[in-house]
Amino acid sequence: MELIDIGVNLGDSAFDKDRDDVVNRAITAGVTTMILTGTTLEGSQACLKLAEQYDDFCYTTAGIHPHYAKDSSDQHFKELRSLYDESKVVAVGEAGLDFNRDFSPRPVQEQVFEKQIELAIETGLPLFCHERDASQRFADMVKSYRDEISDLVVHCFTADKESLYRYLDLDLHIGITGWVCDERRGFHLHPLLEDIPANRLMVETDCPYLLPRTLKPKPKSRRNEPSFLPEIIMMLAGQLNKSAEQVAQETSQTAKAFFRLI
Repeated sequence: MELIDIGVNLGDSAFDKDRDDVVNRAITAGVTTMILTGTTLEGSQACLKLAEQYDDFCYTTAGIHPHYAKDSSDQHFKELRSLYDESKVVAVGEAGLDFNRDFSPRPVQEQVFEKQIELAIETGLPLFCHERDASQRFADMVKSYRDEISDLVVHCFTADKESLYRYLDLDLHIGITGWVCDERRGFHLHPLLEDIPANRLMVETDCPYLLPRTLKPKPKSRRNEPSFLPEIIMMLAGQLNKSAEQVAQETSQTAKAFFRLI
């Protein structure tokens, strides 16, 4: 299977000791492309270096996560803008709203999200977005610009049917993680999966977080990594009554189109 993992935090310190091995295991598992996630200016710059280091397999996003919105400045946005000229940078983000943890004041989150929406419009790049407990406000902000935004994915979708339909009505993409493998909190997603059109569904590990609970045997470290993406594919295949090969092909094709990798 040819797989694309659209959410890889490869710059995380959890991978500092064996990053080469992590990439090699991913390739062996069929993950041919990894989209790294930039969450701060510095992190985005580091992800660009990693994408260049693993040139045959990695691309990256560049942006400011809502948790870090309060730390952003005009200079940050100027430097982010220069990153979008790099061929390895394929999306603006991780941008969005988090009204669950509120690490940054909500008005500041909205300002920083809006600036990144404008950068996506200016550059023509798609948006890679985070949303927690802010579905209505998120959708309202996106709706104001939707005709000008090329594409947008709500990554690591874990919300309810109302939120899903709100996003699909805006013709957004949906990223599904190992959350869907968690019987404690993620099985509510199972009946919703069939409502996501194949050309709007993508898969991701969001590693090193969200290790699929269905994975056997589990790694001693409990660390998630891209090589475990097939576990998510298998869960989706079972719920969608499709073969794993079909889900892999469809999600990879959707990701290639979304990130302009075709």
